[in-house]
Amino acid sequence: MRKVEACGDTLSNLGFGLMRFPTLADGKIDEEKAIEMIDCAFEEEGVNYFDTAYMYHGGQSELLAGKVLSRYPRDKFRLASKYPGFMLGDKQDPKAIFEEQLKKCQVEYFDYYLLHSVSENSYGIYMSPQWKIIEYFEEQRRLGRIRHFGFSAHASPDTMDRFLDEVGVKIDFCQIQLNYLDWTLQDAKAKYELLTKRNIPVWVMEPLRGGRLANLPSSAKAMLNKKRAELSPVEWAFKWLQTLPNVKVILSGMSTLEQVKDNGRIFSSEDVLSKDEWDFMQEVAEPLKQCVPCTGCRYCCEKCPAGLDIPRLLTIYNEIRFPEGMAVGKQLEALPKEGLPEACVKCGQCTSVCPQKIDVPAALSNLAECMKSV
Repeated sequence: MRKVEACGDTLSNLGFGLMRFPTLADGKIDEEKAIEMIDCAFEEEGVNYFDTAYMYHGGQSELLAGKVLSRYPRDKFRLASKYPGFMLGDKQDPKAIFEEQLKKCQVEYFDYYLLHSVSENSYGIYMSPQWKIIEYFEEQRRLGRIRHFGFSAHASPDTMDRFLDEVGVKIDFCQIQLNYLDWTLQDAKAKYELLTKRNIPVWVMEPLRGGRLANLPSSAKAMLNKKRAELSPVEWAFKWLQTLPNVKVILSGMSTLEQVKDNGRIFSSEDVLSKDEWDFMQEVAEPLKQCVPCTGCRYCCEKCPAGLDIPRLLTIYNEIRFPEGMAVGKQLEALPKEGLPEACVKCGQCTSVCPQKIDVPAALSNLAECMKSV
């Protein structure tokens, strides 16, 4: 496993994002498979960085992290979690949530702790003198219960810059959505350069865009194969990121044991892209930019009064829009009537919490129209 030095620590370049575990029919994590995946990542592939959050898998992720990782020596793994201020509204209670997280994860401290999803919508919450959120976690760091303090961000570069102007001296690292598609589509280039200029190491989330960059249309695959046929779309995406010197940890929300092993193989290689190959990926990205930029984070589902599986619907929408996308008729047939896009009440609550700023009601309306011709 390729190792990196960051924050005075030795970390695996590949981090395990504990948010996309296989699940059972009742929606609970398939613990047998998930434990096998974590054990394989740690024992066989050399992964030592594990990233969870208060809301992942409805709170189950932290519990599973504690159950599995507590079997290992504490100094052999690095555990990250996050404070969900963006979703709590006027019910902020950093102390109660932090104590709950430590208990669930069965640890006395977090190696890395983040403010979850700093954005234009959550900026005021995190900076509010009423809640003293940053002050509380600064104190926890002083007490040794947080080793390194950072934040994840879906904000614009300007908002991130303003945030760092106020708290930058307290920030050890930052996690952003970064991949060869979002380098320009989500202005990740400006965010990366901003953090690099401030000497803040970058952690990457959504390196494969929720799996979208692992399952490319045939036209994009043909471009990659013509350039270097021995590399899979996943390898291209990861190696593109590894070329950026300030990228330290690349988080992958692995869902199968096969993904764990394949990613372990990729991150054990020292092969890197040439500048020509790195630039070439922007040519590959251009035709892909017509899709709705959903990453499957499911924040929207918490707010939907109709109980829609919005990420699933948006995935179907993107597949319909891809000229050579997979057949979606059977996927649509499997949805219950109350789960179809027509059930959207257009309240807009989903858009208010979407890190990608997707106009979800409009996309679902478009999907309903597209379905008429499927």
